[in-house]
Amino acid sequence: MKTRITKLFGIEHPIILSGMSWISVPRLVAAVSNAGGLGILATGVMTADETRAAIKEIRSLTKKPFAANITLYFPGAERNAQVLIDEKVPVINYALGKGDWLAKKVHAYGGKVVATVTTHKHALAAERDGADALIVTGYEAAGHGGAITSLVLIPSIAEAVKIPIIAAGGIADGRGLAAALALGADGVSMGSRFMNTIESPVHENMKKLSIAKTIYDTVYTPKIDGLPARFMKSKKVLKVMSRPLNLITAAFNSREIAKSLGYPWIKIALAILLQGYGRAKKMATMANGFKAFRVGTMDGDNAHGVLPLGQVTGLIHDTPKVADLVKRLVKEAREAQKDLNAKMK
Repeated sequence: MKTRITKLFGIEHPIILSGMSWISVPRLVAAVSNAGGLGILATGVMTADETRAAIKEIRSLTKKPFAANITLYFPGAERNAQVLIDEKVPVINYALGKGDWLAKKVHAYGGKVVATVTTHKHALAAERDGADALIVTGYEAAGHGGAITSLVLIPSIAEAVKIPIIAAGGIADGRGLAAALALGADGVSMGSRFMNTIESPVHENMKKLSIAKTIYDTVYTPKIDGLPARFMKSKKVLKVMSRPLNLITAAFNSREIAKSLGYPWIKIALAILLQGYGRAKKMATMANGFKAFRVGTMDGDNAHGVLPLGQVTGLIHDTPKVADLVKRLVKEAREAQKDLNAKMK
């Protein structure tokens, strides 16, 4: 299976691991790369030293191409970006910010840059800023998906840009891979499906819940972390959605986040406040959301934590090894292509 994405990254299969905080760790990243895809390390909740150590760990686990992501909206993003540049990470994925400066630095050492987008405006801006490819995230996706479904968003953006695109949202099997390629994508990115694998660090309780849940058991809301995002439906999520922002809780949680990122809390707080009330409110919501993410994903506590989860949870029925999953996806995609060819005669 050869596409512009496999050629661009030097990989065997056009299958990408989404960069998910606390989930896309070195073991999972390397497993996806070793299986012929492209693993993306999530650095958003890491200090610079942790990011550097994670890159070295990935390189000890695989000799294949891998990537790392930067969420430019997060505190500490530029610091982690510099680590990725210093380490000459083959592919850098960025989101929620302007990436022209990043593209210049990454291209200087021969690396590739991928922007994550949810709209035409951001897709075209990323292309102008030098992105080599786009991850286009639809409404079905876990976490920060867009407002338009992948079935419509993928072909629409594929028509609007010249660079290859990677479809994200609504893909959990080979049928989804084949469909994405038919819609104009050159590859797929999966979060929820890779989240539920043997190599994923997500708590077993949440893996079992994701198998039990149906396509109807998620919600899309900006109330969890300040940006519209999709989560597993739970009492905790519904409670947060129904109540106003708790600023006192946010203050305590933001201190914990600042400490984990190695930043003085007062420095972060002042920087956010200087950007205005709207930004401050979003960041306060995000502080509460981050705490809930960690408790849900790592501790498996569905009563006090949350789990970003795509609608494809209803298509996930097992917890396989990454290598077995990738082989299955490729086989299913080829079978779907044959079935479609037979129907089109």
